[in-house]
Amino acid sequence: MKKIILVFFLFCKFAVFAQQDPLFTQYMFNKLLVNPAYAGSKELFTIDVLNRTQWVGIDGAPQTLTISAHTAMRNKNVGLGVYVFRDELGPTIDQGIMGTYAYRIYMRNGSLAFGLQFGLKYFDFDWNQMNLKHPDYLFDPQDVRRITPDANFGVYYQSNRMYIGFSSKQLLENEYGLARSNGKSSFSKLTRHFYLMSGFAVPVVDKIVFRPSVMAKYVPKAPLQLDLNASFIFGNVFWVGVSYRTAKAITFLTEIKISDRLRLGYSYDWYLNELQPFNYGSHEIRLGFEFPLFESRMTTPRYF
Repeated sequence: MKKIILVFFLFCKFAVFAQQDPLFTQYMFNKLLVNPAYAGSKELFTIDVLNRTQWVGIDGAPQTLTISAHTAMRNKNVGLGVYVFRDELGPTIDQGIMGTYAYRIYMRNGSLAFGLQFGLKYFDFDWNQMNLKHPDYLFDPQDVRRITPDANFGVYYQSNRMYIGFSSKQLLENEYGLARSNGKSSFSKLTRHFYLMSGFAVPVVDKIVFRPSVMAKYVPKAPLQLDLNASFIFGNVFWVGVSYRTAKAITFLTEIKISDRLRLGYSYDWYLNELQPFNYGSHEIRLGFEFPLFESRMTTPRYF
């Protein structure tokens, strides 16, 4: 059964209209992975390392690692950032690097930013991981290896108590894989992804803040996916929350501020769909580092 599930998801990986972006439960802690206009919004030099292990117990299940960094410059209207990623699913490997530029317009009660990302993505297929009873010698794995340029765009508004952002990723929709079988060629194509996110903070009692958020993800010819989150912040040090994803999953999230420079986050996904009997959920661990490069310009406290 595990092999059947793996084959199914490998097929989805190559489908033209598959959702090709890696999935992150803790997106609200590092929106740079979703929206380039987020770069420099904290007015600190921020580094995030996030590792996701999905569908524990299923052979060849997704493994994703991202490392990102972004900062506001001395001219606080400008934000720069970069992130690298590696996403594995069975024998398929997606990896790449994206550079980010954001320009921020400051208003009376908040700021509006526009961001662009440009970079390269490399798709590979490790044929050595395939153990086939009846190999198809007409399929050449060398054909699916490809380096592809890509671009993302985003808009992001933020105040001390709320944020809202819209972004579109994989704007160039380049072909990134080619396979030949029985004299025929088939291509895989990067499909545009659209994201809309929003959240706000509401003080409940002294040192306790309620912080709900939502993210909608849309890919043409694929179901709309919603992530609804409700969380609480205690003393601006400890954060705990729960999310419901319309892909039939419940997630539990937490973050602790270990020091002024270090944050540790963890999330666990529990699935309610047909995969539930065959896996032990998904785990996500995140480390966040924050360093002031310039004089302090942040409003205190900050919730986003």
